[in-house]
Amino acid sequence: MSNSDKDAVTPKSRGRARALRLALVVFMIAGLAWGGYYLLVGRYAVSTDDAYVHGDRITVSPQVAGTVVAVDVRDTDFVKRGQVLVQLDTANADIALAQAEARLASAVRQVREAFAKVHALEAAMAMDRSQLKLATDNARRQQRLLHKGMTSAEQAQQMQTEMRVAEHKLAYDQAQLAGAQAAVSGSSLADNPIVRQAAATVRADYLNRARTRIVSPVTGYVADSGVEVGQQVKPGGALLDVIPLADVWVDANFKESSLRDVRIGQPVRVTSDFYGSGVVYHGHVVGLMPGTGSVFSLLPPQNATGNWIKVVQRVPVRISLPADELRQHPLRLGLSMRASIDIRNPHGKSLATVPRAQQGPNTNVYADQLKGARALVARIIRANSGDAASSHG
Repeated sequence: MSNSDKDAVTPKSRGRARALRLALVVFMIAGLAWGGYYLLVGRYAVSTDDAYVHGDRITVSPQVAGTVVAVDVRDTDFVKRGQVLVQLDTANADIALAQAEARLASAVRQVREAFAKVHALEAAMAMDRSQLKLATDNARRQQRLLHKGMTSAEQAQQMQTEMRVAEHKLAYDQAQLAGAQAAVSGSSLADNPIVRQAAATVRADYLNRARTRIVSPVTGYVADSGVEVGQQVKPGGALLDVIPLADVWVDANFKESSLRDVRIGQPVRVTSDFYGSGVVYHGHVVGLMPGTGSVFSLLPPQNATGNWIKVVQRVPVRISLPADELRQHPLRLGLSMRASIDIRNPHGKSLATVPRAQQGPNTNVYADQLKGARALVARIIRANSGDAASSHG
């Protein structure tokens, strides 16, 4: 090899050597950085991207049968608790409620008559006692006069007869009063069994009428609507779903080998594919499922066979998300998430030992309907009770 060839090779060799040394330095720095990250952060975190948003799907169903006459919402609409979603035909319910109101009014008046009869019989008995006292005095006076020969036996006998008639009339009115009191004693007009039975019918028919207006039990967004005008619906049939996106959570499926140090209450960093890594939710672990995901699948695996391959199982971990962060960046059910649990503090519990203070969603819209029924019953009783016997016994 000539000197010129040696001079050409040497710079190339030196360049490759420098590149190798530079690459070695970069790899060493990267290794040190990764090692430092693992020692300070990485070994205290378990992560998975097998995580998805879940939430309540409130299925709205009719409580009474009927024909749909109006659909006030569609998919993606925002609705508030108590807002009317679907309206049913009210003709039959109106007739039934009017009949029930009339029966209640009649029952109130019937019981009023019973109270009035009691008062009348009490007055009649007072008069009977006075008449009996008068008849008794007359009979005794006639007896004294008869002994003195100052009256006839016929006159004395007539006074005795009048006394016995007064006694029988008092006994008869006493029996009548006892029967009348049995129908009303121990209760006010509103608490009388006849009135209460009629009032219960009014409440039932009022609720049936109110339930022709199908309302949203919670605040949320309408989804999976399948109801149309003219459709015949029955109690329990699904009409649509309302999704309360203000209260969603993440179910993250971690490998069983990663869960040794996972505890309830540990902080979790959660990101979504929807918003990207720039939006971080700061949640915490609320619980671990009492079984692997495969156990709760439609067809649980059966491993009692000759050909068996071990598969690492995954356990769903429930992660709650802060309400304020959800308001700023709302999530949708089913979105893909990435969750990283900080396991620095492994001293908590892996399974809950006390019930949660806050359970699932709740609603009071149906209780409000019952309040309206009670108010209607009170108005009917008040309108037909008059001033007499509103409280007796």
